[in-house]
Amino acid sequence: MVKNKNNKAIWNTRIKKRTSSFFAKIGGSLEIDKKLYKEDIMGSIVHTEMLFKQKIISFKIKNKIIYGLKKIENEISKNKFNFNRTFEDIHMNIEKRLFEIIGEEAGYVHTARSRNDQVITDLKIWMKSATKEINKNIDKLLKTILKNAEKNIYTIMPGFTHLKNAQALSFAHYLMAYIEMFIRDKKRFQNSLESLNENPLGVSALTGTSFNIDRNFTTRKLGFKKPTNNSIDTVSDRDFVLDYLYSCSVCAMHISRISEELIIWNSDAFGLIKLSDKVVTGSSIMPQKKNPDPLEYLRGKSGTIFGNLFSMLTILKGLPLSYFKDLQDDKEIIFRTNEILTSCLKILDEVLNNLYPDKKKMFELTNKGHVNATDLADYLVKNKSISFRAAYQKTAETVNFAEKKKKQIHELDLKELKKIDPYFKEDVLKVFSLKNSINSKKSYGGTSFDNIKKMIIKYKKILK
Repeated sequence: MVKNKNNKAIWNTRIKKRTSSFFAKIGGSLEIDKKLYKEDIMGSIVHTEMLFKQKIISFKIKNKIIYGLKKIENEISKNKFNFNRTFEDIHMNIEKRLFEIIGEEAGYVHTARSRNDQVITDLKIWMKSATKEINKNIDKLLKTILKNAEKNIYTIMPGFTHLKNAQALSFAHYLMAYIEMFIRDKKRFQNSLESLNENPLGVSALTGTSFNIDRNFTTRKLGFKKPTNNSIDTVSDRDFVLDYLYSCSVCAMHISRISEELIIWNSDAFGLIKLSDKVVTGSSIMPQKKNPDPLEYLRGKSGTIFGNLFSMLTILKGLPLSYFKDLQDDKEIIFRTNEILTSCLKILDEVLNNLYPDKKKMFELTNKGHVNATDLADYLVKNKSISFRAAYQKTAETVNFAEKKKKQIHELDLKELKKIDPYFKEDVLKVFSLKNSINSKKSYGGTSFDNIKKMIIKYKKILK
């Protein structure tokens, strides 16, 4: 091993006194950003190759640096690397170890590069990978929802507005609503990849560099689409972080919405769904309890993710150009958000794989609340040639009449209906069939069984 002659802070020539232990502790980010070691080494290797290509460093130095970096990567991956908090982050730890392995030539690795562009490059590479992984988890969830929908095309349930029975629909149609939501989430994450595909490497501290570097070379090698345009903006920019956190927040919101509904439907008051023992917990004092704790966890974690978005917005809102220490918090926020959302997607998938609709209770509840009222109004418009508003009033009279009789409107017989309007004929009774009601909603996007089947086929092809 080469004797290390450079075991002090990079800035020790200028800053003579040792950093206080307290500031060193709070100012360091090693425990957080060491997660970026692979990306950091990848960026350093490509940067070194570019320096050689541009004849800024020799072939010998290039090879020594790359040898040392690969050795470091191997050490870290095998848990043989000694992380030193004296060197505040993963970038300095790797550079200092490089000095130990190859000697003073290690000092060339930072030619035409600052930690400012180095850090952003590492982070963007990591975020690209994390974003793609999230979309894989969304795909898995979508397939689970689709599987449940296919099983429940003819499962009838009430659709709610204001949590009051509104109209009859298929349970599959309800589930397919969340397919649309999570598909939009996928698109948001996919769109965020565009801002992640701009290469920061080469802008240096904030003004670029006087060295004859080739940013297009590093762009291609690191898998970016193009280099960033403005050096000051590059080191100041965290819009791509906000894009990611916003996408995570919307996805978490969708997870929270379905969780809330399933919690309500699993309650004793509704009893529309049952959860397997695999995804419930018990009570410390009430032996009979089976609590939907995982769903409550999902609902709660949305708040943490929202908070992370607002934390980052708050950090950025008053920052002048260009780099400030404030920006160091971005990684902790991103890593934690990614961890939580990934966990939430997996938990929701597990819950949906262990969820069973109570078809009998769903049907019974659908037969309450006069859910056929709109169908009756539509019948009058179609068959009596009156305006919808007039039909609405006539149907409201019918509902009032039924309630006086302590009946649902579908329980009224033809004789009773004729007391309200002599026009009612035998065929009106077909309106009160829940299956007929559902299947009549044939407009594109509606809950008819044929529409649902077509949508299931469509998404099965997309999600292959």
